[in-house]
Amino acid sequence: MEYQLCPSILSADFNRLGEQIQVLEEQGLKWLHIDVMDGDFVPSISFGMPVIRSIRRESHMFFDVHLMVTEPERYIQDFVECGADSITVHAEACEDLERTVERIRDAGVKAGIALKPATSPMEISYLLQEIDMLLLMTVQPGFGGQEYIEDSTEKIRQTRQLLKDEGVDIPIQVDGGINDQTLPLVLEAGASRIVAGSYLFRGDLRQNIGKAQKIMGRYSE
Repeated sequence: MEYQLCPSILSADFNRLGEQIQVLEEQGLKWLHIDVMDGDFVPSISFGMPVIRSIRRESHMFFDVHLMVTEPERYIQDFVECGADSITVHAEACEDLERTVERIRDAGVKAGIALKPATSPMEISYLLQEIDMLLLMTVQPGFGGQEYIEDSTEKIRQTRQLLKDEGVDIPIQVDGGINDQTLPLVLEAGASRIVAGSYLFRGDLRQNIGKAQKIMGRYSE
């Protein structure tokens, strides 16, 4: 299983964003998680295409764009044009989820589906063969710095079993509440794409990355 640590720039210092992304690259990280919030699907508003376009000019990382946006189908082409390598949409935010996934794939980038904590992966099992990644929210979407929802560990484990039963080989990404204690839990349960925000950006970024990489290294050997 290939593991990726996916820093979420939602927790970055935007006064030093370019500098911090450079640190991520220097530390060997490949994925950058970009949370786009519209103030409708979730209460918060984050950032959008101008920020992505700006950092795309300076970064070679894989841009993992997570749209917490109502009816994201409207913006797929725009996000592809400004630099997204992967677009993940919420099942709960799409009027026609199947069509939205198809639009993402037709645009030439990888497609992911995100689920809120209360949404069962069984609800989108008919689309598992059509996506490249499944994102399980381990907090309520919309705010950084929340505590990990304990029931998420069993949900990750059940989702991994569902994928095995369906013969689908895609990674499970988790987003929310990651720290020294919860990182081993989600890895053991079957997650391999780990979104981390405040866990990495609060304090010494290089030191925090090294700590997370050491924990993840135990599971990739």
